[in-house]
Amino acid sequence: MNGAIEALYIYDEHNRPILAHPYTSRPLTAPQLLPLYLGQPTPRPNLIYLPNTSPPTLVFSLIHCHLLFLLTSSTEIEPLLALEFLHRVIDVFEEFIGAPLLAHKVESSYDVVAQLLNEMCDAGAVSTTEPNALRDVVEVEGWIGKLLGGINIPGKPGFSAPSNMSAISSTGSLAANTPALPWRRANVRHTSNELYVDLVETLSVTLAPSGRPLAAFANGTIAFTSKISGVPDLLLNLSTPSGRQNINSVMELPVFHPCVRLARWREKPGELSFVPPDGRFVLAGYEVDLLPLQNGKVGITNSSNLKLPVNVEVKTSLGPTGSDFEVRLFITKVSGQGNSSISGSSSRSSSLPGGRSGSGFGGLGGSHVGTSSTPALEDLVVTVPLPSDVRNLSEIRASRGDTTYNPGERKLEWNIPAKEAVAGGATLRCTLVGPLSDDEDFDANGFRLDGGYNYEEEPYQSHPVAAPKTEMTVVQKDSKKIAQNKILMPSSAMVSFSVKGWLASGIKVESLVIDTRKSRGLGEGVKPYKGVKYLTVSRGGVEIRC
Repeated sequence: MNGAIEALYIYDEHNRPILAHPYTSRPLTAPQLLPLYLGQPTPRPNLIYLPNTSPPTLVFSLIHCHLLFLLTSSTEIEPLLALEFLHRVIDVFEEFIGAPLLAHKVESSYDVVAQLLNEMCDAGAVSTTEPNALRDVVEVEGWIGKLLGGINIPGKPGFSAPSNMSAISSTGSLAANTPALPWRRANVRHTSNELYVDLVETLSVTLAPSGRPLAAFANGTIAFTSKISGVPDLLLNLSTPSGRQNINSVMELPVFHPCVRLARWREKPGELSFVPPDGRFVLAGYEVDLLPLQNGKVGITNSSNLKLPVNVEVKTSLGPTGSDFEVRLFITKVSGQGNSSISGSSSRSSSLPGGRSGSGFGGLGGSHVGTSSTPALEDLVVTVPLPSDVRNLSEIRASRGDTTYNPGERKLEWNIPAKEAVAGGATLRCTLVGPLSDDEDFDANGFRLDGGYNYEEEPYQSHPVAAPKTEMTVVQKDSKKIAQNKILMPSSAMVSFSVKGWLASGIKVESLVIDTRKSRGLGEGVKPYKGVKYLTVSRGGVEIRC
């Protein structure tokens, strides 16, 4: 499959084309392509086939910061290659012209954007996509960038001038200055040498009404920040609560940055040997199944076995007429990842100064929270979607935090601030009000009309004969209301939160070592500062069904 990228298009939030960059062949123009894309039914997939164009065209799409990115190819091409190229374009643009990526930034920096697109793709073939390599070959226009590039010091934020502007004018000098590692700039210099590791996991958990987990996954990302001179050779050691030997069974579907030596990982799982790019980058990604199989069956039978910081229960059809529902939260204290042997990590993520420890979540003990020894629960929000037939909530009672309800949005949000998110239970009880019925409209006020009224045949003040009326018993009315209110009950509830200093998978960083024998240009006696952080995030990722 040797397909080629033919063109890249960018449209603003008003569907106005702000950039069209052809690479090869004779692709469609931006005004021709947009109606064909918008003519597809929503939701539009990332890959669309247009058979009626000449020749038939594949269109890859991506929306970022209200900007529409389209990429076309009239030959068969690997879809992941094209979509990954779009992601790389966005990352490089944000690196060079600043984030967030806005339309006016792209238009005002077209000289830089054009250079980037030419270097990233050559005649339809993907070429250099690493920001560090692009910094050495892309010129930043303007007298400030040229001045700073000429004296070989870093340029303004978001830009980086080449180390030698005169050398770029000739092909031979450019080849000499091109780094051997495409992901790292040449002649990197930093006054403060620092190495940071950030492990972030995003939860996706689905619970049955009984509380039994149906599915539980954690998608992890290892972000690395390297601010160190020369060419360092690093070794990062990872482990699990059951030891390093089980790292392969915990970290499923791992993906790595090109700088990672895969042979070392296959030989010794848990060891990441690499020469890092300069700055912040994603070192690795992985997935963890929090419900391991035991003898062919799911080994976890209760949500408490997941050791989540928050467990939730939803009770529906409560009260005399079944119009109430209750959400119960159980906040538990989780243990951190423990201390690492990374030097200098105490002020970033490990034990607290003076040996102090926090009193659970929220930091009420006055100590430093959000570390691996004292995790902190923050941004706790419970969202309850409501059916469209719910007219209002007549009463909302929360034992902690604040509630927000907008009838137009059809959802109820329960926010618990960090200072109140301490270990213990919390309840939220609400009373639903359904659509108006005939009984509620007229009977209560005495204005109900039974049958029609003929104004021509009957006198104005005559006494009408009462029609026979079937009376419903109180029990029948209550059972009818209960059946009607049951339809109004919520079917699920979602919990959002973030925990600093804790990971659901239990993975932790044991050590980060610099191999001085393989490293170059570090300087004599340089001991970089090292730090590690852990963060678990659930943006509505924990869902319980009613």
